[in-house]
Amino acid sequence: MYTISEISQLTQTTAHTIRYYEKEGLLFPSRTANGVRRYDETQLTWLRFVLRLRATHMPIDQIREYVELFLASSETHDTTHERLRLLEAHQQNVRDQLAELIRTEQMITEKITTYQQLHPTTVNKTI
Repeated sequence: MYTISEISQLTQTTAHTIRYYEKEGLLFPSRTANGVRRYDETQLTWLRFVLRLRATHMPIDQIREYVELFLASSETHDTTHERLRLLEAHQQNVRDQLAELIRTEQMITEKITTYQQLHPTTVNKTI
């Protein structure tokens, strides 16, 4: 079991962010008798997943929807299809982001090439 400080270090995120995710219904740590948050390996894995989703700009509302679907899933009510739909839509968003980043990187490369041609650097060759 981990404390919030330990989980913060392991995920390289702030305790404030972790508490925020809990407040938003994305994390459910257990608590000691005196109220101290405790995280197990499952919570650590889940937090890493949430952080990846956020890093790729998935809105908190969509992550919460995913969590709610996961929690609602049971033998009588399977939510796998809905969760799959959410992740597939986000995957397309990530692919769109990647394509945009590639276009941006190409533009930057063109600018660098232009500047290098305008101001070539002298290379000191040693034989």
